[in-house]
Amino acid sequence: MSDPDDIPESDRVEGAVHPRQTPVLFGQDAASATFLDAFNQGRLHHSWLITGPKGIGKATLAWNITRFLLASDADAGVFDARATLQIAPDNPVFRRIAALAEPGVFLCRRPWDEKKKRLKTAITVDEVRKLKSFFTLSAADGGWRIAIVDAADEMNTSAENALLKVLEEPPAKTIILLISHQPAKLLPTIRSRCRELRCNPLSPGALGQVMAQAGFPDDNNDTLSTLSGGSAGESIDLLANDGLEIYQNILSLLSTAPRMNRPRIIALGEKCAGKGSEARYDMTIRLLMLALSRLALNGAKGNTNTINGEVELAARLSANPYQALEWATLVQDLTGRIAHARAVNLDPAQVILDTFLSIDATAGRASLSSA
Repeated sequence: MSDPDDIPESDRVEGAVHPRQTPVLFGQDAASATFLDAFNQGRLHHSWLITGPKGIGKATLAWNITRFLLASDADAGVFDARATLQIAPDNPVFRRIAALAEPGVFLCRRPWDEKKKRLKTAITVDEVRKLKSFFTLSAADGGWRIAIVDAADEMNTSAENALLKVLEEPPAKTIILLISHQPAKLLPTIRSRCRELRCNPLSPGALGQVMAQAGFPDDNNDTLSTLSGGSAGESIDLLANDGLEIYQNILSLLSTAPRMNRPRIIALGEKCAGKGSEARYDMTIRLLMLALSRLALNGAKGNTNTINGEVELAARLSANPYQALEWATLVQDLTGRIAHARAVNLDPAQVILDTFLSIDATAGRASLSSA
């Protein structure tokens, strides 16, 4: 039997504090204000779909809302309109929720597979049935019962259909908060029964605040903001897996194209091969594709590159629409080839080498279109 303290949480970014334990939400004032306005007007919808890219604070918003509603129940009658969703960390509701010991809250997420000793790949129908059973219970104090589904995109078809039945006939004084990175993948009937709270990528300033709260230094914040697309979760992943160093190595190699140094490419690939190198391989591929996409974007729109090393590279290899087309075509081609390589478990070092050889060939053609 696994120790509960050792079981990973599917709704938590590795290396970061869990959203239910995060005291302050930064950068999502508009979404917070929308929910607060509905609460103050007594027009709360029973189901909310919290959308936006990964790692920008959607789950933190959901837990903020949850704490707010339960604490508002406890303070009923103290004042009418609420000015903020913020609840102090020393509030008993905050402490109970942080410890997953609040009886009015149900968390629906990918469960642990005890037999295989890993998280399941989807939220199963059994988890949604537990959610439904939770809603059949009456709150001891007549207060709110709140369910958080994180992430709704991870439900399998049976789970989605089971949740739909709950959404069609929600019990009184219950709220379901669905966190979704890709809402288009959800059943249209689920989306139609929810009110959307749209969260946006974090500005560099807000990202810096989030990272500071999470205990990460603010060095290279502009680069992190650019590479992560305003996602704190992605920024933490970049720092945890040497993403900034990898990106600079990629730019250094690309700066020698065409006729890149093959031994350096092989050395980069070897770091991505072998047991325990999966995260580095994933990071290298993601950043390599990002570098190529940014090259294409610069050629199409002009002067979009800001990271050290990108400006000179773009000026030489992607300064016009003809060069941009070469890189955009390559990105599309490599996306399919890398997906196939993953599906058939090709050696990561060989995938890296083949990818850079394709890049080198494209750089040769792009250099001929520099006029």
